[in-house]
Amino acid sequence: MLKEFREFAMRGNVVDMAVGIIIGAAFGTIVKSLVDDVIMPPIGLILGNVDFSNLFLVLNSGSPAGPYASLAEAAKAGAVTLAYGKFINTVISFVIVAFSVFMLIRGMNQLQRKKEEQPAPTSKECPFCFSSINIKATRCPACTSQL
Repeated sequence: MLKEFREFAMRGNVVDMAVGIIIGAAFGTIVKSLVDDVIMPPIGLILGNVDFSNLFLVLNSGSPAGPYASLAEAAKAGAVTLAYGKFINTVISFVIVAFSVFMLIRGMNQLQRKKEEQPAPTSKECPFCFSSINIKATRCPACTSQL
């Protein structure tokens, strides 16, 4: 059973999938930083200095009772909150990741189509004199060798 598991784990597609998952996780952290640190601050500034990560509703006050200036302060007080600002950031991150994956797959499909659409060769090279001849030729016009 151990040998069978080792063969399964070392198959090429399993290793490729593991590498893809690791790269995907790293890409996810990059996108999260992009959304939280680059995209959301200007959007919040345009909307009147709103910090989306601190948008929340208090469902049940903690001790001491609110109002709370930030989500971290509410969590420290033990308040039950609905953090819809973090959800907005997560949705934006998802849209960016989904769009990036879409563009990657689209590019790969276009490359694959270009490979498939390459026309069949119309000429070949004479093995004797190395001149270019028609693919259907049975004798080289330059050196008259039988092909």
